[in-house]
Amino acid sequence: MQVAELELDDGGALRPGPGSPPVTDGEVFLLVRRGGRPVATLLGRVPEGADPRAALTALARRHVDAGPEAVVPTAVPTAVTVPFTSVVIATRERADRLAHALDSMLAQDHPDFEIVVIDNAPVTDATRVLVERKYAERVRYVTEPVPGLAVAHNTGLAAARGDVVAFTDDDVVADPRWLTELTAPFAADPGLGCATGLILPARLRTPAQVLLESHGGFAKGFTPRTYDPAGPPADEPLFPFTAGRFGSGANMAFRTGVLRAVGGFDPATGAGTLARGGDDLYGFVRVLAQGHRLHYTPRALVWHHHRETWQDLETQAYGYGAGLTAYLTAILVNRPALLPAFLARLPRGLAHARTLTAVRDSEGAAGAAGAPGGHDDRGHPWPRRLSRLQRKGMVYGPVGYLRARRALRAASRQSVMSGVSGASGDAR
Repeated sequence: MQVAELELDDGGALRPGPGSPPVTDGEVFLLVRRGGRPVATLLGRVPEGADPRAALTALARRHVDAGPEAVVPTAVPTAVTVPFTSVVIATRERADRLAHALDSMLAQDHPDFEIVVIDNAPVTDATRVLVERKYAERVRYVTEPVPGLAVAHNTGLAAARGDVVAFTDDDVVADPRWLTELTAPFAADPGLGCATGLILPARLRTPAQVLLESHGGFAKGFTPRTYDPAGPPADEPLFPFTAGRFGSGANMAFRTGVLRAVGGFDPATGAGTLARGGDDLYGFVRVLAQGHRLHYTPRALVWHHHRETWQDLETQAYGYGAGLTAYLTAILVNRPALLPAFLARLPRGLAHARTLTAVRDSEGAAGAAGAPGGHDDRGHPWPRRLSRLQRKGMVYGPVGYLRARRALRAASRQSVMSGVSGASGDAR
C-alpha cells in the first residue's frame, strides 16, 4: 500500500510519504492537510491510467469538505511563541535509521532547540561515529551503558538544557513543523506538564504494517484535546489509567522541571527491560497525578517506520500487553495513594482490556474501506494469535515489572561493589 499526503488548499499538492516513491495507480493511505495542518487520513484507490492527484483530490474533497474541517480551514501560523527545547532520541545499533531521524530534526522550523542522542548499551561504535562525523556541530552524543528505554530517557532528561524536553524515536521522520507545534502549547498554558502529537505510518509495504495500522496504529485522531486532572473527562471513565489514549513515546514532550520533579520515567519499564514497555504511559500518568495538564495536538506530526515482519508484530503485540500492565503496576508501586481510584475503575478496566484485545475475523470486521484511515474504531481484523499474545503479555506485565526492579537493584549493588573494589585496589 502506498503512503502519500495531499494539501487541499493552495492547488492541492500531492507528495509521497517519507522514503516512498511517487504515487501511482493502486491503493493509497492518504494524509489530508488543509492550510498545512493534518485533518484526516483516508484510504483511496487510484484507477489504472488515472491522474493520482486528481483522483485523490476528488476523494479527499468528498470526505473532508463534507465534514466539520471544511468550516475552519485555518492556516498554520507562520510564527508562534515556543520555549527553548531539548530533543532526546534514544537509540541502539540503528545508525541508518537514526540518520534519517536526525536529518528531519535538523530541518525543523523551531527557532531554539538542541538535539541529544542517547546511545543505549551500545555494542559497536556505529552510532558514535555517525554523530561525530556527520552531526557533531548540532548533536550532542551521550552513552548510557545500562540497557532500557526508560533508563536512556532519564539520561536524556538529566542532560537536557531546555525548558521543555521532547522525546522521539530513531525510526521516525518528523514533519518540519513538528517541534514548533509540539512545544507551542507550553507557552500558551503555564499549567501544562505534557504534550503529545500525531504518529502516522511512513510506509505500509507489508501485511504486518497494514495490520498494525488497521488495529489503530499509534494515531489518536485529528481533534486537539486537553486532559485536566482537575476536571476529569466525562467520556473517559477510566481516566487517567487508560494512558494509551493520551499519546505515545515516539511523539511526546514534557516541561523539564515537571518531569524531573516526578522522578522521570520508571527505569524498570520500557523496551529493553523485562517489563517490555509502558515507560511513556507511566510518565503521562505521573504528570497528571501531580495536577498538571496534558495536551494532544494532531498538528505535531511524525512519520513512524512500523515493524515489517509478522514475527515483529507478534513481539509487538505481546509487548503492548506486557507494557500496559507493567506500567499500571509501576504506578501503584510508586504511587500507592492511587490504589483506591484504580480499584474503583477495575471492573470497567477489565472490560476495556477485553475490547482492546478482542479477536476480529475478516468476515465480522467493518471492511477495508474504514481503516487504517480511521482510528480508535477497531473494526478491522485482529487475528486470534495476536489477541492471545496481547492477553498473555497483560498477565506477564506485573511479573516482568517486578523482575525488572530486582534486576536493577542487583545491577546497582554490583556497580557499588565494583566501585568499592576498584577504590580498594587504588588504595593499595
